[in-house]
Amino acid sequence: MRFLLLFLLAPLTNWAQEGIPFLLHPQLKENAAGKLYFDVAGEHYNEVFNAAPFTLQNLQGNPQGTDSGILLDFGNNLGEGTLYYGLIPYGETQHPQPVFFKSGLPIKNGKVHLPIRYNLEGKYDMVGWEQSGFGLMGFRVVNADGTILYDGRVQFQGTGPFSIGPTITEGPFIHKITPTSATISFSSLRETDTFEVTSNHQKTILYGQKKYEVVFQNLEANQNYTYQIIAGKHRQFHSYKTAPLPGAMQSFSFAYASDSRKSTGGGERNIYGTNAYIMKKIAALAASKNSAFVQFSGDLVDGYVTDPEEMHLQFANWKRAIEPFAHTTPWYVAFGNHESLSRNFENEKGQLISVDRFPYATESGEVIFAENFVNPENGPISEDGAVYDPNKKQTDFPPYKETVFHYQHGNVAMVVLNSNYWYAVNKKLVEKTSGGLHAYIMDQQLEWFKKTIAKLERDTTVQHIFITLHTPFFPNGGHVKDDMWYDGNNKFRTFVAGKPLEKGIIERRDELLDIIVNQSTKAVAILTGDEHNYAKTEITPNTKIYPSNWKGKELHRKRTIWQINNGAAGAPYYAQESTPWTPQVSGFSTQNALVLIHIDGKSVKLEVINPDTLEILDNLILRQ
Repeated sequence: MRFLLLFLLAPLTNWAQEGIPFLLHPQLKENAAGKLYFDVAGEHYNEVFNAAPFTLQNLQGNPQGTDSGILLDFGNNLGEGTLYYGLIPYGETQHPQPVFFKSGLPIKNGKVHLPIRYNLEGKYDMVGWEQSGFGLMGFRVVNADGTILYDGRVQFQGTGPFSIGPTITEGPFIHKITPTSATISFSSLRETDTFEVTSNHQKTILYGQKKYEVVFQNLEANQNYTYQIIAGKHRQFHSYKTAPLPGAMQSFSFAYASDSRKSTGGGERNIYGTNAYIMKKIAALAASKNSAFVQFSGDLVDGYVTDPEEMHLQFANWKRAIEPFAHTTPWYVAFGNHESLSRNFENEKGQLISVDRFPYATESGEVIFAENFVNPENGPISEDGAVYDPNKKQTDFPPYKETVFHYQHGNVAMVVLNSNYWYAVNKKLVEKTSGGLHAYIMDQQLEWFKKTIAKLERDTTVQHIFITLHTPFFPNGGHVKDDMWYDGNNKFRTFVAGKPLEKGIIERRDELLDIIVNQSTKAVAILTGDEHNYAKTEITPNTKIYPSNWKGKELHRKRTIWQINNGAAGAPYYAQESTPWTPQVSGFSTQNALVLIHIDGKSVKLEVINPDTLEILDNLILRQ
């Protein structure tokens, strides 16, 4: 998140991408009119920008009170559509959601009047606003084509005329649970709104911005706490449980999934960028199984956009899907290729090339991701300082902040990697444009990973290590053509400043695998996504992991490791394909899935459940 309540952030200085990163992309040019272009493979590509058709700010409706209700204005881009609306019964349920009124309202020229009086009084006043003089209203914006664009929320005050009260538009979300602390975040409708947050006798008054983070400190390990947010006349109460002490042997479970970008089938399978239908079910199932936390590793949304405002909207829709359950259960999220935010360039044939959006300090995919989510900040800084850094006196690369990190819960450590850093979408043209290759872990992140695993190996409170990243080491269906395999072609690699990095994709995979298998005794499994299916792959010392024509060095592997792929959180499915390690693949399914990892001291068990049908898809003892 960009705004931290308890800390003053030092300004970024000497960041080369406050301008244009010509050093990293030597074929990027600027003409006399100040327009950027690439000359690639004999083709001239001019920059194109696709402005967001809808923005989060517009779809929040700029609500205004009227004599009988609320006037919402979504802007001229929306035009015609339908508004569905209903009161939210906070206090009645642990996971409150709006109960929509029996009929919708037509949106005309982007505007609609929501009648509280007449429509939501009497037998339809199930929150008692007529007596209390306030209520929370949920609303859903649907365009003329039937696409759900946004689920919004507004607090109203009065019994007619009405006014708009302090409104939490996103959250609250619980994050970064430790034995002695917890963090919540939320967003407000207006900078002028004031909020009071309390937990464990700690009270904080907030105002003056739209995004907040609050840290609760001096807590006791493995204890239940409540927190309260007061917004005008509205009060919310939620609970959370602190983590056990490091190394504690208490049993617990955590949940894992990936890939929830929009799908077909209509309705909530596409709430503008995300499959909210399955995500709600995944969040509900994880909560019902008392998951201590949820790890979600990439492709949350459809992404691949050029306007940061469009990415903010898609992320808001994903967060709204899990929100009723993320009040109480922390979610850790990782960066995927569909979190890509790009600078696009087009030739006369309409063909596109893309690089990570710059300025990197303010508009890169990594920065926009970090603004929307709250993750630990203990990862590497950037790729600056590597041997391929074109200018070691300035910051050239995007930050890793909150996209690479690690955390611990009891006797379990999770290490989260970013395999789509500085992402250039066109894999076959990366050598021409320069940029990060899909699934490639660059040198500085690799070195951080090696040191982090070594530190966790020495830590006597850690018994089990899980590594998660978006892209599989060993793809099985949908991404055999890339990920860390590229159909067995090692020539693919990241290019910096027009030059290839030393190691190809398979060599880099082996370096990562060497750290996990040979330099660690605690690593249990690699948790991956990207492929829209569930499968587990047993990588033994004898598993075939090289192409038949491989002439490079083969990695000697001392022990077995499991790759658990769960990219089945709602994105369109991929069927299984043939690879050298296919005989070691089991449990393959294109059904939606939630992976549950059950920890009981030295024991680690895997359970996989379809969140739509509650059918058990797989079971496995990972460690006894």
